[in-house]
Amino acid sequence: MNIHPLPYDHPDAVELEDAVQAEYAVRYGDEGDATPLDAGMFAPPHGLYLLAYDPEGRPVATGGWRTQDTNPEGYSDGDAELKRMYVVPEARGIGLARRILAALEDDARAAGRTRMVLETGTAQPEAIALYLSSGYTACPKFGHYRDYPNSRCYAKPLN
Repeated sequence: MNIHPLPYDHPDAVELEDAVQAEYAVRYGDEGDATPLDAGMFAPPHGLYLLAYDPEGRPVATGGWRTQDTNPEGYSDGDAELKRMYVVPEARGIGLARRILAALEDDARAAGRTRMVLETGTAQPEAIALYLSSGYTACPKFGHYRDYPNSRCYAKPLN
């Protein structure tokens, strides 16, 4: 698999964004993740967006981080927020999400961020297992879904 930094609004990123939103809608019975995002949030040095391609050149996975600092949604200074971790079903189980996660952590650390944070939900047990096995621990809730009962927030120090 080839992993490349690309803009969040790249056509391949948009294709996988649509796929992850459709999966969220099925898992949660709603319209998907309504967290406001735009391509500028993932522009270095304030973030990074990665796309992975299979050997045939098909986009199969994404993930990004964006800078967060203390604000009313519960973030803290130095936070890097993980967003849009997604692997298409046919590419799951080969460690691709773990590779993207490690690359995003390394990049956020290099950008001076001190903690990686993420929000996921109870209908994504595979994601929760990935994060727990990668050193993340539960933390106080933050972000767009902080008041939702099925929301789960995790953090990992980057220093």
